[in-house]
Amino acid sequence: MSDQPAFGQADLSNCERELIHLAGSVQPHGLLLVLHGPELTVAQLSNNTAAHLGLAPAELLHRPLQAVLPVLAHKLQPLIQEPLTEALPFQCELSVRGQPSLFDGALHRQQGCLLLELEPVLQTVPSVALPSEQLVAHLEESVQRVSAATTLGTLCDAVVRRVRDFTGYDRVMVYRFDRDGHGKIVAEARNPRLEPLLGHHYPATDIPQRARELYLRNRVRVLVDVNCAPAPLEPAQAPETAGALDMSLCQLRSMSPLHLQYLKNMGVTATLVVSLVRDGQLWGLIACHHYSPRHLSLPVRAAADLLGEVVATRITAIESYAHAQVAMQVRRLEQRLVEATSTEGDWRMALFRNPQTLLQPVDASGAVLFYDGEIMTAGDVPSTPELRALHTWAQARLSDGLLSCNSIARAEPTLNSLTALASGVLAVPLSSTGADMLVWFRKEQLQTITWAGDPQKPMVASNPLELSPRSSFAAWSEIVRGTALPWTLGEQALARAIGHALTHIILQVNAVRFLIAEHHLAKTRDKVAAAQAAVLVLDTDMRVLHANDALFALARQPRVSASALPDLAHLVADLPALHRTLALLTQERHPWQGSWLLTPPEGPSVLVALRAEVVPARDGSLLGFFLVFDDLSDSQRADAARQRLDQALTQGAQQINTVQQPPDTLMSAMLASASMAAMDIADSRAMPIIADLLDEVDQSTRRAVALYDRIRRFSAG
Repeated sequence: MSDQPAFGQADLSNCERELIHLAGSVQPHGLLLVLHGPELTVAQLSNNTAAHLGLAPAELLHRPLQAVLPVLAHKLQPLIQEPLTEALPFQCELSVRGQPSLFDGALHRQQGCLLLELEPVLQTVPSVALPSEQLVAHLEESVQRVSAATTLGTLCDAVVRRVRDFTGYDRVMVYRFDRDGHGKIVAEARNPRLEPLLGHHYPATDIPQRARELYLRNRVRVLVDVNCAPAPLEPAQAPETAGALDMSLCQLRSMSPLHLQYLKNMGVTATLVVSLVRDGQLWGLIACHHYSPRHLSLPVRAAADLLGEVVATRITAIESYAHAQVAMQVRRLEQRLVEATSTEGDWRMALFRNPQTLLQPVDASGAVLFYDGEIMTAGDVPSTPELRALHTWAQARLSDGLLSCNSIARAEPTLNSLTALASGVLAVPLSSTGADMLVWFRKEQLQTITWAGDPQKPMVASNPLELSPRSSFAAWSEIVRGTALPWTLGEQALARAIGHALTHIILQVNAVRFLIAEHHLAKTRDKVAAAQAAVLVLDTDMRVLHANDALFALARQPRVSASALPDLAHLVADLPALHRTLALLTQERHPWQGSWLLTPPEGPSVLVALRAEVVPARDGSLLGFFLVFDDLSDSQRADAARQRLDQALTQGAQQINTVQQPPDTLMSAMLASASMAAMDIADSRAMPIIADLLDEVDQSTRRAVALYDRIRRFSAG
């Protein structure tokens, strides 16, 4: 138990492991019934049923729901046929002390039982419960503004304004996580009387990992009153499991005393948190604060959930578009280097001729190329001995294809002397061993980071319930030395893409050298053989000069010895067509590009992109050909994902045209937002993860449509 502190028993030393999903209590503005078996017997409940239903816990426990609340039992019968993996909302009217009372309900299945949450529509605290028409109008305008955003900044600004408009919270923020889990407020809409928090940083410890996991499962969390006393469950242990009830998906689940004390120290009374999920990970949060009790009706919470899905889709689209821009920059660089190689014979000179074209894209102050044991530099760089020491250190850390750090002194104290000119290091390999690499540098830059309180002073008292990560949230500035500005994800993506482009250029150059420089054959062969791209080199008599391992791996066949093109007939689906293509190359002397089929001995053929080029000698005769094969399976997956998304959008459009008269403008806006996201993602066809991104948009769109359908069903009774 000491390793996994029970709910309410954690302190700051072990709050990361607190079992917050086993809260054992609910917020008192609603109640929880745990139902078991076909008769929906009440096996467990919150002890505040008398206040809301006029029935004491003893009158409900161990009794079939039909016997004590027949109207509710009848209402649940069609709902329990649903999967109930997420909370399903509904509304019902019950008789409480002889008077009709309307309740919002939510039902989900957990641990073999049904968890039923009920909240009176008429709350004793201020509640936001918009009419259906007004709520839909708010959502429609919100989706349109979100879809119009072209940058993350404008998107987040639009989100906080729209959420504050229809929820009325005193402060609405977008809180984004960095790679270390720290958070930063990147957008804010607030009551003018409040001090701004925009730009403030919060340490990762403010949101324990277990809480982050729950934010992924339960996308919307509401705290009505930080000062309310929670209603505990009776009995405390779930009868079916003889353990605590898993309340991960409960909307009424009470919150950790440590978290409540944290909010009290901030002066916050009520909160709303909406998760922003990107690629299955917690990208950030929409966090709302209110300084008096505040309740949200179930439809308003569903609307916030829907908006969170639309925003997540737009985040995917914007970040994908940024990757597309990266690909465009890299294509221009590759074209320039290819042209320089053909005219000057050395791509390295073209790369370093204008240092700014190498440094500016990643905002670097210096760069160094390690290639063939030689060093070329641009901008401000350390001394040659220091560079060689850095090369040795970096080579062992490039296993994942990238090295990024913003404090070389912290990463490797023995390289502390590099801090002034190379505190920040961004490196990409240009060979499989990492011996060849391109490295960018950033100089040391003193940084002033504004934290919401001193993150290094967490304890303020000896009583754990009086502790919080900070008792003061006044802005606290920290001056950080020995660091450079961190490399952004976009800059890292650009560096990877430049490295990938250079490896392709290197492969092409080495393939040409293989044909025209016999005395360099052994050295060049090693580089071609180790290349990740599949390549085939032929002479004019169609003799196979080299077929690297990557070609056989791409065709899913074991390597065999081949001296002539017919020896590779088992690799190529249409060998005569390849002969005709090479004959055409011989006549026209222009590169040829197209799709091709490789034929594994078992399984389906492999569709690849083929680029074939003829290599002329200085006297105009031909030396031979080189062919480079690229796997198109990612493109096929992307096309399939796009077809699935198109089908979902078509079905949604048909629903609008056939069911809604006049057409539902909110549904149209949601589908248009998804379609725009798909088009932005489609611009990034060079990305191997495009299919996953399109599937993510598909799933998010389907879930948003389902949430909207629930809102409409709910408003229709």
